[in-house]
Amino acid sequence: MTTTPATGITALPDFPWDSLAGAKERAAAHPDGLVDLSVGTPVDPVPQAAQTALAEAANSPGYPLTSGTADLQAAMAGYLTRRWGAEGLVPEATMPVIGTKEFVAWLPTLLGLGPGDVVVVPTMAYPTYAVGAMIAGCTPIPADDLDGLDDQRVGLVWLNSPSNPTGQILGPDELARRVAWARDHGAVVASDECYGEFGWDTEPVSVLRPDVCRGSHDQLLAVHSLSKRSNLAGYRAGFIGGDHELVTRLLAVRKHAGMIVPRPVQQAMITLLADDDHVQQQRGRYLARRELLRPALERAGFRIEHSEGSLYLWATRDEPGRASIDFLAGHGILAAPGDFYGAAADGYVRVALTATDDRIAAAATRLTQ
Repeated sequence: MTTTPATGITALPDFPWDSLAGAKERAAAHPDGLVDLSVGTPVDPVPQAAQTALAEAANSPGYPLTSGTADLQAAMAGYLTRRWGAEGLVPEATMPVIGTKEFVAWLPTLLGLGPGDVVVVPTMAYPTYAVGAMIAGCTPIPADDLDGLDDQRVGLVWLNSPSNPTGQILGPDELARRVAWARDHGAVVASDECYGEFGWDTEPVSVLRPDVCRGSHDQLLAVHSLSKRSNLAGYRAGFIGGDHELVTRLLAVRKHAGMIVPRPVQQAMITLLADDDHVQQQRGRYLARRELLRPALERAGFRIEHSEGSLYLWATRDEPGRASIDFLAGHGILAAPGDFYGAAADGYVRVALTATDDRIAAAATRLTQ
């Protein structure tokens, strides 16, 4: 991490996807066109119920509540209790956020962390965890590198299960161990559970479940999103729940900063958090794509590791990840190289399931010919 002397602004790394311009151009030259599997952007329709709720709340001339309406708080708490077993969670211990990427990037700053504080991030991880630490002036440390941290100030520990990019799902015992370690070091635990509805080989577990949190939500935040479960990425609809006192502190800062989810979006969230049917329909779409694409990658020489959950296949051909990107680009397919997600991830590619059925089928056909 460096800073610009004139302003003190943290010099952030280049945006990773900018480095894919050459591979994208090559893949787009394929006679049948580009199959872009490099990003996790939903492509399936927004549920009609959300569109209706958004339209019915469109006449919202006043400022919305940063905390969310009472109905939204009840919906968020109800979902975390019903679906994820968060016992004793009161509605006031939840809060909507403007998409969870915003929350990930700003949480260290909102917590008042800064130079001298350590933020623990997953070893192979979505880059925004480390970027958020850098914005606050903190030091990001991979979770596999914790030796020697006993004498340092650990302010925040990020968990991510199912993982982006690997799809790994942490079991309750491992999650409980990590929560205990963070609490022993006085750190807040933020568990990114945005892919929780998509467990394929095993069932994901929330950090708020009693056997994980030992019956207390102290120092814990579960981070959830409707982007993937409900195809609502364009609405920027996320939320958090957990430690009541901690959520109250964050709410106070967010009020000052004007971090507010629009009222019509809040209404759409209320509608969708109460509905499980559309989630099951979307699970079926992704599962069908996974069952088509995974064997095609394996026949093309890739080995799939982890990938128990989430919307990605974590693949390797035991070569540098950028070489695999070139191989796929030659077939008109664009994926994300492992080096986006940390040094330990070089040698892998992340292949997304977020493309239409016909584009996934096209990719599978190309890989098996």
